This record gives sequence, structure tokens and C-alpha cells, in this order.
Amino acid sequence: MRLNARARMSPVRTHEGAPAFPHLTPIQQLRRSVLSCLLWESEFYEDGRTIAQRIEETAAKVPTSELRNLAVEARTRFNLRHVPLLLLKALVARGAGDPWTGDTVAAVIKRPDELAELLALYWKDGKRPLSAQMKRGLAKAFRKFDAYQLAKYNRDSAIKLRDVMFLVHPKPDNDRQAETWRQLVDGTLPAPDTWEVALSGGADKRETFERLLREGKLGYLALLRNLRNMAQAGVDERLVRQAILARKGADRVLPFRYIAAARAVPQWEPWIDTALLEAIGEAEPLPGKTVVLVDVSGSMNARLSAKSDLTRMDAAAALASIIRADQLAVVTFSYNVVQVPPRRGMAGIDAIIRSQNHGGTYLGQAVAAANKTPHDRLIVITDEQSHDRVPDPIARHAYMINVASNRNGVGYGGRWVHLDGFSEQVLRFIAEYERG
Repeated sequence: MRLNARARMSPVRTHEGAPAFPHLTPIQQLRRSVLSCLLWESEFYEDGRTIAQRIEETAAKVPTSELRNLAVEARTRFNLRHVPLLLLKALVARGAGDPWTGDTVAAVIKRPDELAELLALYWKDGKRPLSAQMKRGLAKAFRKFDAYQLAKYNRDSAIKLRDVMFLVHPKPDNDRQAETWRQLVDGTLPAPDTWEVALSGGADKRETFERLLREGKLGYLALLRNLRNMAQAGVDERLVRQAILARKGADRVLPFRYIAAARAVPQWEPWIDTALLEAIGEAEPLPGKTVVLVDVSGSMNARLSAKSDLTRMDAAAALASIIRADQLAVVTFSYNVVQVPPRRGMAGIDAIIRSQNHGGTYLGQAVAAANKTPHDRLIVITDEQSHDRVPDPIARHAYMINVASNRNGVGYGGRWVHLDGFSEQVLRFIAEYERG
């Protein structure tokens, strides 16, 4: 018997068995794990803890400059909240060798509650001293927030905002800020004028929402999430319509959020639909003929989070519904390959989701079908977990948009341009990429 036999490498495959791309670089692996990740939330094939562990392990292998850039990109362009903080934790773990760590921490933190959330992540496995760069970044971030923002997110959590302030000792920019911080410490910050505070104090729902709408004090995500409450309270529809169409603060709202809003208040869907179509602005249509393949397999029916009714399929359909092209063909795939009307907005989302039964993932069959028809551009929106081998595309431009965080995927190498995430930023990238 020979002991020193030639080693055999097991082929890399997707969860459904198709050959996957075997040679991802650390940054490629990190991007596919991060940019569609709602931290700690389980997906169809992998649980949230496994994904988070892989992110931390992979982040340790990525050059510091790439890790910094990805943390900022995930928060500021892809509008993810918690996974960028996990990247900051990994960045801080690199030690004091990177002088830009503090600036990266400050750039990623966009809300006061993220100050405490980052500390909670940092201490998840036991308390330890804060590095100088961590302190500098938290202190710099702390100075960004005014009294209203601090009061709004000053929650009775295990780690409070005042705890963060005592730990990092930020220096106020002026006397007014110093007074705000003194009130934060003393617990005397004026209550913020939010719908939560007003309603918890017994205020009339209709009057409260109408006043906040008139004064422009309701954030866009809060607006979308409260549309059902407003409808039930009889809020002036004219005010609601104006707020939806104004899209104040909508740059931080992911496209699939519009789907949840439209399902909650179908009578207001026309306004929500108009707002959704403006999600990518006034971008020029992609030239030539574009074929969009949308994954409607069973795994895409996995919920985005335990508390959400929205799915990966909703996210994929929302992206597909806002693509603009001179000539557009929209095709769904599962067991079958089905062409649907190339409608935009909510009508397009409905056509995609209802196009066929949601079963297996035969992405190879779908790409092969697309290859039979001349086209300039192929865009695939999927979780990349195919049953069958995926052939090379014939299109001049071919993009694989991954909307899940699974370890392995099929859309690398050859002629594919691989993108991760369910933000409309992936569509902006396509237009910019083709402009050179």
C-alpha cells in the first residue's frame, strides 16, 4: 500500500451541486459574503453565525487598504448597517500599524447607535482595552451628531452613548456641543420630536403623523414602514403622497423596501411605484439589447431576516424592475425558463415573482437559452446556487449579480463580471463600467 499517493482536490461546488469557481481571492470571497449580508440572519443554505464567522476569518486575510475600502463601501454605498461594523472590528484587530483605522471608523459610523453597537461587537468575546485608533475613530464620529440625533438614539442598552463618551473622551467643537454632552451625561437631553416619542406619550396618531409630514421630520424609511399606520389613522392622503414622491432621505433606502410598503398599502402603490422608478435617478438606458435572467428558484424564497416577510426573490425582482435599456428582455428561471413582460416598477416585480413555480435552480439551462438569441448584454440576478453547469455567455457584456452570501458561486472567470449586493449601486456600476 502506498502512503505517499498523489493528493486529489475535491471539486468546488455550489450547494445544489453545480461546479463553482474554485479560485476566489480573499477580497472576492469577502465581497460575496458581505455585500448581501444582513448580519446574523440565516439564509437558505447557511446560518447567520457561519456567515459571520467566515467574514471575520476572510477579513483577516485581506490587505488592510481593501478592508478599509470595503467597510466604507458597504455602509455608504450599499446602505448596510451591521456587517460594516464587523469589518471595523476586524480592521481594529490588525493593531496599530494602520494610521487610517480611526478615520475609517468615523467614516463608517452614520448613526449614534452604531457607536455603541460597534463596542458591543468589539467586546462580544470578552471585554478588552480599546486601541488608540478605535478611540480616535469613535471620538471623531461622536462629534458628528447633534442633540436631536443623540437624543433619538440614546437607548437604555447594555452599552449607552454616555458610556462611549466616557471611554473615548471626545473633545467638543464648541460650547453648544459641550452643553449637549453634559445633558447626555445627566440624562436631561430634550426628548426628540419623533413619531415614537409622540405616540408613546399618548398623542393622536393622525395629528402626529400629519404634523411630522408637514414639518419634514419623518425619515423616508420610517415613512415607508408607517404607511399602514397612516392609512388606518386616516392621515391626509395629499401629505402622504407629497412625502412619498419627495423621496427625502431615500438614498439610504434599498429598493426592496418599496415592495413591503406597496404590499402594506396597495391603495398607495401608484405613488410608491413612481418613487421606486426614481431609485436609480435619471440614468441613460443601457444601449443595445439587454437580457435579464432573474432567479425565482426555491432558495430565493428565503426571508431576508427573521422579522421580515421580504425575500431574496423580492430583492432580485426589485433590481430587475428598475433596469433601463433600449431593448429589454426579462426572463425568469427555476425548473423552467420563462420570458415575462419587460415591465418596470411594481408591475415588473409582480410579473417576475408570479411567472412560474419556485423550484430548482437551472441557471445553466437559462444561460444556454439566452445564448441562442443575439444580445449585447446579459445580466443575471441570482444566489448563484445552480444545479447544472453554467456555460460561458456569448454577450459582449455579461454580469452575474449575487444577492446572497453563500461561500461558493458560479459567476466568476471567463467572460463574467461578478457583482455582489442588492443595492441599486450594482446597476450604477454596470453603466459606469461600460462607459470605461
